Amino acid sequence: MTPAMRHAAGLSAAMAVAIASSTAAAQAQLQACPAPLAAARRLVLVTARTMSDTSAEMRLYERASPAEPWRAVAPSEPALLGKAGMGWSHFFRRFARANEPLKVEHDKRAPAGIYPIGRSFGILPSSRPDHIPVTSDTVCVDEPASPQYNTITSRKLIGPQVSAENMSRALPMYRRGLVVDYPTDRKAQAGSCIFIHVWRSPTTGTAGCVALPEHRVEALQEFASGGAVIAILPQQAVGRFAGCLPAP
Repeated sequence: MTPAMRHAAGLSAAMAVAIASSTAAAQAQLQACPAPLAAARRLVLVTARTMSDTSAEMRLYERASPAEPWRAVAPSEPALLGKAGMGWSHFFRRFARANEPLKVEHDKRAPAGIYPIGRSFGILPSSRPDHIPVTSDTVCVDEPASPQYNTITSRKLIGPQVSAENMSRALPMYRRGLVVDYPTDRKAQAGSCIFIHVWRSPTTGTAGCVALPEHRVEALQEFASGGAVIAILPQQAVGRFAGCLPAP
């Protein structure tokens, strides 16, 4: 082998090692990301200035594969959170810092964390697969003692004594919406019935959900139809998920 050939072979070997190291590092980073996010290709990022703010910003992102960086697909737009802001979900409490609140039932806080976006729902009819039609009998159970806690069900099935939100009466909020697949904890009373829904007004906070103008909820139903996750975070916490979320 000539010196030139040996030099070329050495360069090829070095490049192969660098590529393998880069790939291994990317895979390790993905494994370190929260489970809902690690394999996601569509992201709804909702951030507020502080954990006590009701006003927030929402931005949509996509990526071709989990190994690639997130790419913004739309400009930032206004969103609303709970009337008391947000509190860390029971399942994301390890990311909380001193004096940052934790989410509990009826605290009027949206749950900080990262979750899959589930089925669409609404009072208005829809042809979307697995859409949940909201009728006069549709409720979402917010009583931790109930086995149906954090579940959309029928008032007829649970009976009149179980505490639950009558969804058909929540106008205009539940004209259109999306379920957030929020992994609650009954024993910890960690919160329930977390949705993305139509806002009552541009300045009225929610009971703990994410709210948007109706046309944006409809667009988000389409965006999430192939699978998406939502991250609800204070701006200062985005860096705690370095390598997993878009840089602020």
